[in-house]
Amino acid sequence: MSSEAAPASPEFDARDLVAGAGLLAATANVVMQLARPEVGYGVLESTVEHAQLMRHPVRRWLTTVTYLSVALMGTPEERAAVRQLVNRSHAQVRSTGDSPVSYSAFDPGLQLWVAACLYQGMNDVHTALRGPLDEQTAEEIYQAARSFGATLQMPAGMWPADRDAFRSYWEAALASVRIDPPVRAYLGELIRLAYLPAPLSTLLAPANQFLTAGFLPAPFRDQMQLRWTERDQRQFEAVLRAVAQIDRMLPAPARRFPFNACLLGWRCRRWLRARGLSGILNVTARGGPG
Repeated sequence: MSSEAAPASPEFDARDLVAGAGLLAATANVVMQLARPEVGYGVLESTVEHAQLMRHPVRRWLTTVTYLSVALMGTPEERAAVRQLVNRSHAQVRSTGDSPVSYSAFDPGLQLWVAACLYQGMNDVHTALRGPLDEQTAEEIYQAARSFGATLQMPAGMWPADRDAFRSYWEAALASVRIDPPVRAYLGELIRLAYLPAPLSTLLAPANQFLTAGFLPAPFRDQMQLRWTERDQRQFEAVLRAVAQIDRMLPAPARRFPFNACLLGWRCRRWLRARGLSGILNVTARGGPG
């Protein structure tokens, strides 16, 4: 069975789903994904060096944004290329005899969970920025979200057939949500932006914690032991209204940044490698010749 999503209607443009403002919910989505113990411990125990956010924050950030960009805006051939890259990293992510839970990054059930979290996050951000969805738009977004799992290792047939089936899956999957203390401590460092230099993390951490708690559905917020009041909710909604107003004023290319830039950069690197010009990439990575 093909792993590609069913084609959307001619009027639908997946680029409309891309909004740089959505990165405000990025940490919340990571929390959601790692709230499955198998995913949480898989990340916590991973030995894949380039995937270590705490040691390589810029590289990890660019990798994630590029994956999302290709999944939503790339061609089927480009998604297949990204899938191969992901496979090489995920092949190293397996539990050991000392792991608290058994896991494998190739587990299609876990890939479905990750894709479901990404869909939930994308849907929430789109609604927050652009208002309630009409039936057709909601369905187009759901079908486009198939590409999240397809760009990993998830067989296409595992994606719930429609939004009603997805809701049933999601409600049942929430029963498996559990954030153990070691994973909670790791996620706490992410929320506090501990991977940034001290002046930046100190300055930005309160805002990131507020936004993360606001974007998290209640079951995940409770697992993270994050306090949230009615006053917090009112302030969060006010912030979203302001962000949505700014988002509407931006021209499309600016609104899609940095996703469009990451996609373009990835395509340029692929073009150079295909022509045996990868040495240029090494020079660029060093900041210039010599």
